[in-house]
Amino acid sequence: MEGLPDAAAFAAKLKNTLIQYHSIEDDKWRVAKKTKDVTIWRKPSEEFNGYLFKAQGAIDDSVNSVIDHIRPGPCRLDWDSLMTSMDILEHFEENCCVIRYTTAGQLWNIISPREFVDFSYTVGYEEGLLSCGLSVDWNEKRPEFIRGYNHPCGWFCVRHKDNPHQSLLTGYIQTDLRGMIPQSAVDTAMASTLVNFYGDLQKALQKA
Repeated sequence: MEGLPDAAAFAAKLKNTLIQYHSIEDDKWRVAKKTKDVTIWRKPSEEFNGYLFKAQGAIDDSVNSVIDHIRPGPCRLDWDSLMTSMDILEHFEENCCVIRYTTAGQLWNIISPREFVDFSYTVGYEEGLLSCGLSVDWNEKRPEFIRGYNHPCGWFCVRHKDNPHQSLLTGYIQTDLRGMIPQSAVDTAMASTLVNFYGDLQKALQKA
C-alpha cells in the first residue's frame, strides 16, 4: 500500500474501531495477568485467530508526556526494550504517518525478531489523547525478519480522576506475529510484554 488512498478516512475508521473496543463491557474480558500497578485482560479477537488484549494502569506524569513517549518518534526507541529500530516511511500530517519498526526476539528467541509496517494516528479523545495503529501492506520486505501484523490497536490516555498528578493509560493490542509459533506462547509473551511496557515507560518518564 505505498501511498494510502485516503489517509483521513483510514484514520477516522481506525479511531472509531478503538472507541468501540474502549466501550466493551467489563464482563466480556478475562484477566490474563495482574500486578500491583497494571492489569491485563483478554478476549477472543474478532479480527484473527488470537486474542484482543486490554492493558490498564496509572502512570505518574501528564497525558501529553505519556503519549509523546508512546507515539512514533525517537523518544520511543530510547525506552521501549522490545523495539530495535523505527523509520517513518511516509508523513501525511503532523499526527499521521506510516512507520516501519522491528522488535527483538522474545521467550529465549522462541519468538524471533519481527518487522511491522503500521499506519499510526494520534488524535484528541475526550479530555485526553488516543494514539492508534494498524498494519498496512508495504511491498518492500527484509528477508531477515518475519513480517508481523497488528490488527487495530491503540492507547487511550486521560488524566486520572482520583489523582490529578497521574494519567490513566489503557491499551488495546491484537498482534498476529505470524510464522510457526504456538498461539499459547504468543499469549504468554503478550501479557508479560504489556506489563513490562508500563514499567519501562514509567522509568523513562521519571528520567525525562
